[in-house]
Amino acid sequence: MRLILSSLVFLAAAPALAEQCTGRNLFDLMPAERRDRITAAADAVPYARGLFWQAAKGDERITLIGTYHFGDDRHQRTLDRFRPVIAAADALLVEAGPEEEAAITNALQNDPTLMINMTGPTLPERLTGTEWDILSDAMHDRGIPPLMASRFQPWYVALLLAVSPCMTRQIAENGDTGGLDHLLVDEAVAMQVPVRALEPWDTLFSLFDGLTPGEEIDMLRTQLPIAEYADDYSITLIEAYFRGEARLIWEFGRFDAYDNSGLSRTEVDHQLALAETQLLDQRNESWITPITDAAKVASTKGKGVVAAFGALHLPGEKGVLRLLEEQGYQITELELTP
Repeated sequence: MRLILSSLVFLAAAPALAEQCTGRNLFDLMPAERRDRITAAADAVPYARGLFWQAAKGDERITLIGTYHFGDDRHQRTLDRFRPVIAAADALLVEAGPEEEAAITNALQNDPTLMINMTGPTLPERLTGTEWDILSDAMHDRGIPPLMASRFQPWYVALLLAVSPCMTRQIAENGDTGGLDHLLVDEAVAMQVPVRALEPWDTLFSLFDGLTPGEEIDMLRTQLPIAEYADDYSITLIEAYFRGEARLIWEFGRFDAYDNSGLSRTEVDHQLALAETQLLDQRNESWITPITDAAKVASTKGKGVVAAFGALHLPGEKGVLRLLEEQGYQITELELTP
């Protein structure tokens, strides 16, 4: 997902001044009973809390780092903690390395059909008038003309809505999300540690191929509530991340969609289950072999590997940690040193 979000650079209408994103932590504003229900839903999945882990089996060692894809000064502490681990590793495994990022940027610039519906009905024709008004304002706030956005693929718009206007402007200004993934890659490159991608560069473009037109629009509808308080949502997300509670924001989105998307609870649950399967579970399963194969090779050299990817890929019955556990790895949480 980070690759697509980074590509917002060429979609921005004009460069903006650099700024520090601000907003309210929405968990601090909600009633305690609601917060407790969301927390309980998050904690119901395996490995719901924690960002840094080790998976060990025999001589094989895998250090797992759950990342956040946007910049924050607090990433420095993580870099300081894991810099020696990366230096000693046989490889750094990430969702996409520099070569894959270059490939996806080139594809987006040269093949507009990857994200634009050139022939079918426009989004204003597929949404209600009120929904399109909300979406138009959200796109305008992100520097994207609504006329252009009207032809975007629904899945792409859903991803754009997850990026706050402030973060969109920062990407346009800096040309980089500034996230932990990029910082770790920079460290590995500087130390001449090989960087390897866990999946082909074009993976994300095939994730939504099986969706029906109705499922596409409903997926977009579940994201619309975020549009009206996206900066607050982003602050809520990053604060949950640095508390080691990445799964919490997933469940927050579920309860928010229950109240504000216009879909029934059954429809919301269906859409989120579909998104979890497409965006997380299927990718997690495809990553296990590259991760474990790299660990086996590294063990013959007396080394381990580091795998760094979005923190939401860690928890869950089909999260990377549970899948490694099923492969016989012992999972141990790692702490950041003071």
